[in-house]
Amino acid sequence: MRVLVVNAGSSSVKLSVLGPRDEVLASESVPVRRNVWDRGALEAALGRFPAPDAVGHRVVHGGREFVSPVRLDARVLGRLRALGDLAPLHQPKSLAGIEAIERALPGLEAVACFDTAFHAGIPQEASTYAVPERWRSGFGVRRFGFHGLSHAYASRRAGEVTGGARRVVVAHLGAGASLAAVLEGRGVDTTMGFTPLEGLVMATRSGSVDPGMVLWLHQHAGVGVEEIADALEHRSGLLALAGTADMREVLARSDARAVLAAGVYVHRLRAGVAAMAASLGGLDVLVFTGGVGEGSAVVRGRVAEGLGFLGVGVDAAANEGVGVEGEVSAAGAAVRTLVVHAREDVEVARGVREVVGRV
Repeated sequence: MRVLVVNAGSSSVKLSVLGPRDEVLASESVPVRRNVWDRGALEAALGRFPAPDAVGHRVVHGGREFVSPVRLDARVLGRLRALGDLAPLHQPKSLAGIEAIERALPGLEAVACFDTAFHAGIPQEASTYAVPERWRSGFGVRRFGFHGLSHAYASRRAGEVTGGARRVVVAHLGAGASLAAVLEGRGVDTTMGFTPLEGLVMATRSGSVDPGMVLWLHQHAGVGVEEIADALEHRSGLLALAGTADMREVLARSDARAVLAAGVYVHRLRAGVAAMAASLGGLDVLVFTGGVGEGSAVVRGRVAEGLGFLGVGVDAAANEGVGVEGEVSAAGAAVRTLVVHAREDVEVARGVREVVGRV
């Protein structure tokens, strides 16, 4: 069974066709401007691809209702549109992709696979905000977590490489960034929350900030709600601190702004890994994945430097020389440190096969 995978992330849209053994038969990125897909580029790419038997869409937010892959129909699409405000960088782009593929390949069976699903079963103490009952029950406020497709693949791959490690922390570091604590293949904690804005410092997103600061800016500094939302989503993170959202540029510079940006990023990341390890009662494997996680030996090394008390240590030569995937653990380190190539496409294809019922 050939599966067309549509992966609409916060900074890119990638199309790929996977074969029965998850081999990549074709892959291309397609331009999207303000959630409008380039129809000509899409149709041209699909024309170069082998014909798929079904399509799987990565959808960031499934809310409380969608906790496993689901066939797409009008009812499901309506529910997903209602969740758009909770993931404004991702959900509209995914929905536009669903519509674009339906126009280009009418009648092709379509399945949605959700980034929130992997975290749906985290314990109540990890998913619950200490806010009024009306907010939790009436408005459905809870910690959902995101990047679940990446965390699922990376943690399963870590188990394969290590022969079944029990306690795994996955650091998905890309334009968006989050951590997940995984116990025997099951997600038990994560850094993102009700929206993909909570948690680590990201390319243009602030990560966690004091909600009192947000209220103060609105009530006392006269900053409007829309301006605050735009700033936290699009004008914060590395971009706000260093003037660029590209970690490679940040690390290549030595000026005060870049040094501070890298320091803030690594400080929050180290603290988050330690918190995830605490939720697991210890740590066996630390996994780095995503564009920054796979591509930056500097980030990996600096994070590891501050986590020696947990047993984390990386070998400098292995860390610098690792390719797409490999182990970078220092000799004798109690915790194994891996670099795993992000394969959300594999998770989506697995989900499609589960729903469609063919292998």
